[in-house]
Amino acid sequence: MAGIGAFLKNAWNKEPVILASCAIGLLGFVLPFVSPYTKYSSMLNAAVPYNYPVPVRDDGSMPDVPEHPCKPSGDNMEFLKNL
Repeated sequence: MAGIGAFLKNAWNKEPVILASCAIGLLGFVLPFVSPYTKYSSMLNAAVPYNYPVPVRDDGSMPDVPEHPCKPSGDNMEFLKNL
């Protein structure tokens, strides 16, 4: 650990701009993986369908079509209330 500290101190004394740019680049690479927004955005992306269904009127012979277009069907999005 002392060797890493000595290296960073020496690098900061010689080339602070390069060390700062490397630190910002590393932070930009690591931050999305540790951010809580990544978790919630992946949950929202999983809950929202890619293709939105076209409302169809049920004539009684289509069991997979809801009776009304506003009737809730599909995945439950209760996790949004608990954010």
